[in-house]
Amino acid sequence: MTAGTTLPDGTTTAEHELAALQREHGRPLFALLLRLSDGDRQRAEDLVQETLVRAWQHPEALRADAFDSVRPWLLTVARRLAIDARRARLARPPEAGHEVPENARVIADHAERAATTLDVREAVKTLTPEHRDVLVLLYFLGASVAEAAQTLGIPPGTVKSRAYYALRALRRVLPGYTADLG
Repeated sequence: MTAGTTLPDGTTTAEHELAALQREHGRPLFALLLRLSDGDRQRAEDLVQETLVRAWQHPEALRADAFDSVRPWLLTVARRLAIDARRARLARPPEAGHEVPENARVIADHAERAATTLDVREAVKTLTPEHRDVLVLLYFLGASVAEAAQTLGIPPGTVKSRAYYALRALRRVLPGYTADLG
């Protein structure tokens, strides 16, 4: 079955034998491998193909007179391939999927940060100067309420009040950023 003779349609006898093998034994092979692959259709299909490749590589086993049918040989090869595949899978660490792990640090890309910065700058410009000064001191320069009160010459309660109303105004202007304006 490795080479075979070339037929008028350009295929070889080996290809015809392999196709006949697939038609006759493909479904039982797939059913067995689907069970052994825990229902993973893609893996079962891959193992069926690998089983047929092994049959193609060992035509002497398929033509042996000792067999009434080649199906037991194919099922044995398929079972061994499935066991080997499972062992290989269990020997490797699990593959990471496309989901982001819960503890992963999410980093926004440069373009997103730049767009956010522009949006925030424009929104801060809409605030009154008193509210803007409080936000700049508290959130952009990292001053405490007491330090902001001392710098601006106003009571700490007024600093807190202005910060509250400034953030509320920003929430109205930046509706997509409300989670960030805690």
